[in-house]
Amino acid sequence: MTRTPTTDEWGIDAGWLDALDEEHQVAEATIERLREVIGTPPADLEDRAPIVARPGDVLEVDEAEVTLEDGSARHVDGELPDDFPLGYHWLQAPGGPRRRLVVSPGRCWLPDDRAWGWAVQLYATRSRGSWGIGDLADLRAVREMAADQGAGFVLINPLHAVAPTPQQEASPYLPATRRFRNPVYLRVEEVPGADAVDLDGAAGRALGDGELIDRDAIWARKREVLHRVFDAAGRVDPAFPDWWWHQGQKLQDWATWCALADVHGPDWHTWPAELRDPRSDAVGQFVAEHERDVAFHAWLQWCLHLQLERATEGMTVIQDLPIGVAGGGADAWTWQDVLAQGATVGAPPDAFNSQGQDWGSPPLVPWQLRAADYEPFVESIRATMAGAGGLRIDHVMGLFRLWWVPSGQSAADGAYVRYPAEDLLDIVALESHRAQAVVVGEDLGTVEEGVREAMAEHGILSYRLLWFEDDDPAEWPDEAMAAITTHDLPTVAGLWTGADLEEQREYGTGTDEELERGRTSLLEKLPGLRRNARAETAVKRAHELLSRAPSLLLSATLDDAVGERRRPNMPGTTDRPNWSLPLPVLVEDLPAHRLLQEVARTLAEGVGRTSDPEEDALGEQPGGEAREGA
Repeated sequence: MTRTPTTDEWGIDAGWLDALDEEHQVAEATIERLREVIGTPPADLEDRAPIVARPGDVLEVDEAEVTLEDGSARHVDGELPDDFPLGYHWLQAPGGPRRRLVVSPGRCWLPDDRAWGWAVQLYATRSRGSWGIGDLADLRAVREMAADQGAGFVLINPLHAVAPTPQQEASPYLPATRRFRNPVYLRVEEVPGADAVDLDGAAGRALGDGELIDRDAIWARKREVLHRVFDAAGRVDPAFPDWWWHQGQKLQDWATWCALADVHGPDWHTWPAELRDPRSDAVGQFVAEHERDVAFHAWLQWCLHLQLERATEGMTVIQDLPIGVAGGGADAWTWQDVLAQGATVGAPPDAFNSQGQDWGSPPLVPWQLRAADYEPFVESIRATMAGAGGLRIDHVMGLFRLWWVPSGQSAADGAYVRYPAEDLLDIVALESHRAQAVVVGEDLGTVEEGVREAMAEHGILSYRLLWFEDDDPAEWPDEAMAAITTHDLPTVAGLWTGADLEEQREYGTGTDEELERGRTSLLEKLPGLRRNARAETAVKRAHELLSRAPSLLLSATLDDAVGERRRPNMPGTTDRPNWSLPLPVLVEDLPAHRLLQEVARTLAEGVGRTSDPEEDALGEQPGGEAREGA
């Protein structure tokens, strides 16, 4: 029987259910601490918080005047007409405060046809021309390969920017901002004005000779050259100032934070007190004195905009939205009143991590988010979705509730805090509708009752993995993205050969018994293989199984397609080079890679087949033996 936790007026759940449906109570001290962190909303919040509705909805005001986005006015009388324009408007009721009115279609945009595609860790996807790290020109090459193979999309890791300082954050899931992109992904030779200086491309390309991706060295080299290009040609390019002006205050804030971080470090909490307020006179004075530095960081974003447009042209590129941002970063500086001070986001203990997880990002305070008219959420969704046609929301359950960990406490000593999920889902649907972008929700792990139903109602695709699902892929839902693994889980070759198990032992992520049990459970997901089958055969078998899924999108990782044995990230490790492992095959060699070609053909055939499980049945039955392949 499902039990509903008691939620107090701060949105804190008094208890929680784990993956085994066992109930846990939250310590009273944790609840009291989180109440202090959340604070008490103003008494008039419900009178001025945004109204999120759909055409035809009854409103919570009897009558009002609405100023539409285009500047025109409409009178509403108790409900929205069925033909009311979608968008972000302003509502004024007699005698009441002006309130934001968000009108949503309620469902995300979805493509008409099924498709398959590649999941790509872009930083790892290096070419002979890149400077030690996969870049946007490499993404363009992968997109062209995918198009030639008949793929319909590419799914990429988050491209969000980190601090521009010498020590680069490696994790794509702890950015300084969710609104701007990381200039380390620029192909230097292709930025406007690059031909005006000596780039010494040979020195840049030599950065790819190492076994690992050295972000610190790569960024130092790219930054120095990019600065010379900017000084020689970027500042006088007439297209740049016009683009910068149209980006408004948000880009000004980002570029200002970067320039400040260059001088005072990447954590705004450690800056001089007068610089911690983005709107202070001291910050204005700093900008006036460092105009060239601020302009440089804005120019980098213009270059990224141009290169991403070219890289994604003609194909859906699904970009990943991290659950949060670095607490000392730019978004946290800009929206410091909306983000919690004194808590971070994580996950409670589960079957995969008995200690729980602390991801290090400060959570948005639900009532503060409403008081800010949802603007931090809107801007993050819109910016990540922009120009590429797709969005994957990491840990989509965070739209409903997030596990808050009080500062100084272990991840196990946290509690769930509730969010206005219906409003947030409707905002995602509105942005999806406007951008014609498909939305995937990463709903893995412990998913409480009602989440997947709400996702389906809003047209957000579920995320189904071979490693997680007990059902035959042929029985997976239609409205889903189907895949085998993720960046945090073993590759097929790593699982099959035992290489991933050995690495887990090396880094002490569990006892031998736990690790063996985990591997055995995953191997059961690959029926029909001889024990002495080669890793390539296991990869083929996994994708044959995946191709049975009737899901709208089928996704294969480049790591699996080239037989890589190491996963990109191993959660719970600090001394492993996570996020820094290059793909063992260069971009130019991917199209001719035999295993990759076979994976592409298998998924293309799966998308082209009917969804009748009996017609789609493979020759082998679960538990039987498959023919040994080459």
